[in-house]
Amino acid sequence: MFWIDDAILDGGILLFLGVITSKISARYGVPMLVLFLGLGMLAGSEGFGGIEFEDYELAHAVGSLALAIILFDGGLETTVDSIRSAWKPSLVLATLGVLITSIVTGLAASWILNIPILHGMLLGSIVGSTDAAAVFSVLRSGGFALPQKLGSTLEIESGSNDPMAIFMTIGCIEMLKPGADVGWGGGLILMFFTQMIVGGLVGIAFGYIAVWLTNRLHLDTAGLYPLLATGMGLITFGLASYLGGSGFLAVYVAGIVIGNSKVVFKRGTLLFHNALAWLAQIALFIVLGLLSFPSSLIAVGWQSIGIAIVLILIARPIAVAVCMAPFGFRWNEMALASWGGLKGAVPITLATFPLLFDIDEASLVFNVVFFVVVLSALVQGWSLPWAAKKLGLDQPMPPSAPVQLEINSLRNVEGEILDYTIEETSPAAGKLVSQLNLPDGITIALIARNEQFIPPRGKTQILAGDHVIVVVRTGAGEGINAIFSPPHETETEPTISPPPEA
Repeated sequence: MFWIDDAILDGGILLFLGVITSKISARYGVPMLVLFLGLGMLAGSEGFGGIEFEDYELAHAVGSLALAIILFDGGLETTVDSIRSAWKPSLVLATLGVLITSIVTGLAASWILNIPILHGMLLGSIVGSTDAAAVFSVLRSGGFALPQKLGSTLEIESGSNDPMAIFMTIGCIEMLKPGADVGWGGGLILMFFTQMIVGGLVGIAFGYIAVWLTNRLHLDTAGLYPLLATGMGLITFGLASYLGGSGFLAVYVAGIVIGNSKVVFKRGTLLFHNALAWLAQIALFIVLGLLSFPSSLIAVGWQSIGIAIVLILIARPIAVAVCMAPFGFRWNEMALASWGGLKGAVPITLATFPLLFDIDEASLVFNVVFFVVVLSALVQGWSLPWAAKKLGLDQPMPPSAPVQLEINSLRNVEGEILDYTIEETSPAAGKLVSQLNLPDGITIALIARNEQFIPPRGKTQILAGDHVIVVVRTGAGEGINAIFSPPHETETEPTISPPPEA
């Protein structure tokens, strides 16, 4: 057999096991990050698989690509409403919050590991940011929902705090290089603002370019539209990085622009990138798991636990209190935000930087970071739903529709399809379709009740719990929320299915 045959077999087995382990996560609440990392460690040289892997440069490359895909998908699913409600506290947490967390953790690491302060600051900088892959995974598939402003703050923070973490990590590495002469007041500060500004601008620009191209290319094959979006996302990441900006921030922003715009074959594009993000997440954590050696982790176990305690119980809470209190968050919301500062792939990927640059104590830093990440994901990720419940912040997940009406098209059609879940207090509950007085241009296409499809007729009664799928012609939807949504929710948006692509 050729080596590629063995590689394909090993990759297929690991992918299959990665998908299967997601069921374990859903049933027992174990964070998928931990399961995927554990799977990689079991497949590694000190596990049952015996796969030899110690290529930090390749691991960094895989990590960058996977995180770009994960952040792009996260942006596609981030709504403008959530950004409006949370961009200010998110931005402060993503900058000042990371700085505070890094400094406090770095000082503690220096004392606990008995290493120079600058090495401790390097370690603190690496673990100072929350991880988008971990946060998205727990918040979007954890079986619970948070208040919108709090949940949006955590998601947007995790998607935008990488420039600060990269800035501090590279800054420490530059000063640790032999003969380094880099001041914090000059080039490093410029690098940080370049990362943020260039990354943001490139993300916005290429997000709108992607929307324009998607709606005007008129591709003949539907499957090419998701690939077009993927290509534009990767171009955005690469160009931003080439220009000195943050590719991670750029691809996240581009995803937000595309996800909140009207584009051809949007539903198919979202589903494709959701699957692609899962593939990236499985591959990323398995590769990082392969990169670790359990014997080396055990050797720094007690020190890593001490650093994790400082990070989770002291550094992150201080940062959250300083950054979120001015924005009117309650104490229980700040407590949950502190506990929700999950660590994941970004710190482990950043921990390969010292190894690539051959910095003293690089192996120690990598092993401690890996241990801290696993501990954070296991303890915080596993208990986050419990903490939300104890703090009175958990909210039931909105009921999922038993059916999704999906119509595919390669052209834009003037209109959209809305999916309303009828609640007890909805004005439509208990009424006949003929009594709703729907305006011209609005038609009920289907009613889904339990496991049945009910064709809507004038004498069909709408009941609480029904999912009503409404087709709305562009410009005819004014006031439709007042018909189907509860009075206190008439200002919120319903679930929007793909545009009525015919």
